[in-house]
Amino acid sequence: MTKKHEQRNTAVEQIVSQLDLSGMTQEELFGQNGLIKALTSRLLNRVLEAEMDAHLGYKKHSNVGDNSGNSRNGYSKKTVLTQDQEVELNIPRDRKSEFNPEIVPKYAKRLPLFNEQIISLYSRGMTTRDIQAHLNEIYGVDISPELISTVTDAVHEDVREWRTRPLDSIYPIVYLDALRVNSRQNGKNENKALYLALGINMDGKKEALGFYLSQTEGAKFWMSVLTDLKNRGVQDILIACMDGLTGFPDAVRAIYPQTKVQLCIVHMVRNSTKYVSYKDLKAVCKDLKQIYSAVNEQEALEALDDLGKKWNAKYPMIQRSWETHWNDLNEFFAYPQEIRRVIYTTNAIESLNASLRKVTKNRAAFPDDEAIIKIMYLALKKAAKKWTMPIQNWGQALHQFAILFGADRVAI
Repeated sequence: MTKKHEQRNTAVEQIVSQLDLSGMTQEELFGQNGLIKALTSRLLNRVLEAEMDAHLGYKKHSNVGDNSGNSRNGYSKKTVLTQDQEVELNIPRDRKSEFNPEIVPKYAKRLPLFNEQIISLYSRGMTTRDIQAHLNEIYGVDISPELISTVTDAVHEDVREWRTRPLDSIYPIVYLDALRVNSRQNGKNENKALYLALGINMDGKKEALGFYLSQTEGAKFWMSVLTDLKNRGVQDILIACMDGLTGFPDAVRAIYPQTKVQLCIVHMVRNSTKYVSYKDLKAVCKDLKQIYSAVNEQEALEALDDLGKKWNAKYPMIQRSWETHWNDLNEFFAYPQEIRRVIYTTNAIESLNASLRKVTKNRAAFPDDEAIIKIMYLALKKAAKKWTMPIQNWGQALHQFAILFGADRVAI
């Protein structure tokens, strides 16, 4: 803890110790005329006075200010929204009208913390009406839908910068997936595809590389996504993990010819069991596990053949599907366990998708595409705050990548 933090904590303790809080109700503490509101107002007014002292170079009533060329010129009253309430402030003025406080910027009707409160609620999937009702019910603050839109629209510039930022030159693993979202277009709901690219960087940490919105999911659009990644600096991807969309592997190889493709095992299992009856589901899943948990490719092929002999009479599409995609599934068996754990499934991006779906589940449709982009960016930023630790055993996996792919591609 820094000296400044220690001083602040000591000051807070001194203030609190002088308050008689015995018998105070929640309304007396947090209500519209409660203690917290009064303290907030007094504290902000004190900070404003300190800012004016710094601006003029002398304290109030000090003779140092005599003939200085500028001086205090009374106050103007102002009501501002803090994070959870309205407070009355006395804004100091100077004769030259040069004072522009930082804590409550000139012309601002709400503090930055209030904006963050709105953006935080919006990033959790709450609609404009939901946020309006929440702030009114919890804090007694009545704000207009237009204000909420203005605050959240300020995110657009951040989105533009984030979506065009330079990326690392190499990502050992990139997960590619899409989810569906509804948008209002021409007066009707349209189901659109939100494309996601999630990378594992050289430090073994997850990094959202980008997201893209399109009418449908297709290999052609995926090629444009990969082209964007390349234009932003990604020169090499060792392994790309994806679902079994037709033409998807070819789209990857068209932009990154050296990249190895690994189809998502979980997607394959889901597709294989889509039409399996409930009474057979457990047995089929057990036999499928014999394939993807095999020690090597030969053992996996034998397990696939055994599955076919057992289930082809009822479910012939299962073996056929695995054999059709085998050349993009068998990459998995070329690696030791440390790397297999990472590419075994698209769990990393599935987890991200789950976070994004939380903000869409209560919405029949977004008002437009801009609203989708805005809230998905905020949800991604929120999810990324948890990505602080590298993947387990990443150091060992990285050394194995260097051996398997060559030191010219993986410089440790």
